[in-house]
Amino acid sequence: MSQEDNIDKLSIKNWSEEDQPREKLMKLGRQVLSDAELLAILIGSGSRSESAIELCKRILYQSDNNINQLAKLSVNDLMKFKGIGEAKAISIIAALEIGRRRKSEAVIVKTSITSSTHLYEYIKPVLEDLPHEEFWIVLLSRANKIIDKQLIGRGGISETTADIKLIFKKSIESLASGIILAHNHPSGNLKPSQSDINLTNKIIEASKLMDIKVLDHLIIGDGNYYSFADEGII
Repeated sequence: MSQEDNIDKLSIKNWSEEDQPREKLMKLGRQVLSDAELLAILIGSGSRSESAIELCKRILYQSDNNINQLAKLSVNDLMKFKGIGEAKAISIIAALEIGRRRKSEAVIVKTSITSSTHLYEYIKPVLEDLPHEEFWIVLLSRANKIIDKQLIGRGGISETTADIKLIFKKSIESLASGIILAHNHPSGNLKPSQSDINLTNKIIEASKLMDIKVLDHLIIGDGNYYSFADEGII
């Protein structure tokens, strides 16, 4: 093995201090670190053939250098990369989930849901990266302030079910005056299916008996959404 090969395989701790991501963060702040450097801090080390940063650059490259694409990977997907074991994969997924929840929490402080765009910004961290369908409701006060969000059902790649009785049980327990329905299409196709439309209509009919208004139904896809209210279906 040549001296050059040995240098290539040095671990991060043997790099000059200004090139080590932890030290770089401490001295210069988190904003200056690249995505690969931030991921490298999470996993701590690479493999015998590449550093943690090189490994993270390769993972990001396979995700189109897009954090949102990376967030769609499962533990098993990440473990396919040489140098990523279960513990490292879980660390990456946990960090991305914290980021997703932070985006969601930030919207709660706003006074009320005023548009489909506002609702989308609130619910998309929950739904946009899932490989399967999930059905959620957002519970609102009379002033359209967010009370809570609740998972109602999860399904496969192309379909999920929603128990109408559970929807209104959650709504009554939260003393909600209005609800918004939301589910995702992992395919990215935002067009509502006939079953989506039928289910929405059934929930609207049931809501009239409960004096709880259904304000909208959002379908979430890759970076976009479909609003039943905006399209005049509700």
